[in-house]
Amino acid sequence: MEIARKPFQGVLNIIWFNWHFYLIAGFLLLVLFFIHDLLPQTIQCLIFIFSIATSYTIIISLLISCYVYDFSGLYHLGWLENHDNKKILNINAGFDETSTIIRCKYKNSSLSICDFYDPQKHTEVSIKRARKAYPPQPDTISVETKLLPFNDHTFDTTLAILSAHEIREEEERIQFFKELNRITTKNGQIIVTEHLRDWKNFLAYNIGFLHFYSKATWMKTFEKANLTIKKELGVTPFIRTFILEKNGNTN
Repeated sequence: MEIARKPFQGVLNIIWFNWHFYLIAGFLLLVLFFIHDLLPQTIQCLIFIFSIATSYTIIISLLISCYVYDFSGLYHLGWLENHDNKKILNINAGFDETSTIIRCKYKNSSLSICDFYDPQKHTEVSIKRARKAYPPQPDTISVETKLLPFNDHTFDTTLAILSAHEIREEEERIQFFKELNRITTKNGQIIVTEHLRDWKNFLAYNIGFLHFYSKATWMKTFEKANLTIKKELGVTPFIRTFILEKNGNTN
């Protein structure tokens, strides 16, 4: 039995967590609409182009987000197969939509949850709203990315679903994946799901795609952490899942 998400939960969350952005954009477009006829013809043309581009960007990003988060099957976690009787670690960056699903899907597995949210680093108002709407589960462990509080080779599977891109400093990100390597069993897997900084996400989110990392950046991070890609899956055209294993299974 799977946890049923509410209709349009994903896109409605995006609107709610970022309502200030949509309010500002709507107010600006409304002002431009009313002053449009008072301006010179050249300026009117520029305003028209700007208004169309802004409206297009907002509408397209919301439609694609609706597809990704509400209709694509992303939260079925189809890449997470055969995980009964496993020790699983799920790491989030302050907003956890998947731990309940994992618990429901694999009742006989042991799930640990970690949250590396740091209010000093992650100051975006959107994540604060997300945490208020979806408080961390009671057994969530607050951690630092550079040193995870677990013994070597503790978990069969370590998950970072739409969270690792929040580690903005390269060396911190590499150290984080070294820690994932350390705490994962010799033959275990590290599964990373992310948007990529590519042309598809640029068309979807415009300059917002800069918040993501390119595939080359992720590959460099994995290599530095002594991890190799066992399998790469296209969850949607906009999201990739990397299934990683220890390099040579030597650690």
